[in-house]
Amino acid sequence: MRNVLEKIVAGVLTCSGFVTSLTIVLIVLFLFSEALGLFGSKVIEEGYVLALNQENVVDELSPREIKDIFDEEITNWREVGGADCPIHLFRLEDVKSYFTEEELGAAYENAGACITSLVERTPGIIAFIPEQFVVHPDSVHLIKDNTISVADVFAGAEWFPTATPAPQFGFLPLITGTLWVSFFAILFALPFGLAVAIYMSEVAPHRVRNMLKPVIELLSGIPSVVYGFFGLIVIVPFLQQTFDLPVGESGLAGALVLAIMALPTIITVTEDAMRNCPRAMREASLALGASQWQTIYKVVIPYSISGITSGVVLGIGRAVGETMAVLMVTGNAAVIPHSILEPLRTIPATIAAELGEAPAGGAHYGALFMLGVVLFFISLLINFTVEAVSSKQK
Repeated sequence: MRNVLEKIVAGVLTCSGFVTSLTIVLIVLFLFSEALGLFGSKVIEEGYVLALNQENVVDELSPREIKDIFDEEITNWREVGGADCPIHLFRLEDVKSYFTEEELGAAYENAGACITSLVERTPGIIAFIPEQFVVHPDSVHLIKDNTISVADVFAGAEWFPTATPAPQFGFLPLITGTLWVSFFAILFALPFGLAVAIYMSEVAPHRVRNMLKPVIELLSGIPSVVYGFFGLIVIVPFLQQTFDLPVGESGLAGALVLAIMALPTIITVTEDAMRNCPRAMREASLALGASQWQTIYKVVIPYSISGITSGVVLGIGRAVGETMAVLMVTGNAAVIPHSILEPLRTIPATIAAELGEAPAGGAHYGALFMLGVVLFFISLLINFTVEAVSSKQK
């Protein structure tokens, strides 16, 4: 009977491990499958075209060039490889400026013919119109609509997924914002976390340690939105007044909030690792004449380095993947930061803020899943790096 029960327990544990592993693999596959759809999407908004006059020799435009043209930052076709001719913009909402209601028809049934004729007789025009409004495709020149490229995404310096006619899916501002705020968060949290862990493990009296440990562990259970409120009410105004900033929401505010959130994890894991150092090693070091601080530095920390790096990994993971608190205090400006005092936007905050508004299966939807893939690889790289450093220390 005992053997049967052991086999049943072993079978249940095996099945649980298999199901858990399979679930993780399926989640990763789903993430990648949804993300790769981004590179099958067209640059120009679905259902629309960019129509030029037949005399225009420009065949292709990058997403950035299209945006600059419609933002009127590029005003001559010469700047994009065409003839020396001013660019004349036309959007569908401009149609009443060119044609009367009688010409367009009561139900706009003549709009396509009117717009096509306008494109035919205007040399420098670029018209952003629905595809069905091009009634004579041979009489106009359509810009080639390429698919979104890897370079447009990973080398793009602008994130503007709702731009028309060509959304901008540049990841650089979001990646740099994530790394920027995470780096400073760990820079602030690691020294304080390590110092508190050393104090609790090696210096603090037993009664003080028993009082501090539950309080620190309680901090890790506070919801992130509460930290966000604290940062918004306390840290943001303080930074605004201290550094005379126009707005206090900045990368530094996000880094400070994340550092506070990461401290309990770093302290708890590091302190537990240091307390696992055998008492005999401490006594041997002291017996050889080493002071208490020399014992901590030369014996306890090297012995506990694996646990310390684990605490660092968990702390970095908390900083890189945090969403709500960062969303509330960093300003959410999707620009490449040049200073920690500037507003920025992180990858998790972008996914949380925009996923509910992105049409399923569209380019914006795929771009958000691709951001998830980038975040996945950032976390994976951090884990591998710390594991490599930890193995060398051993």
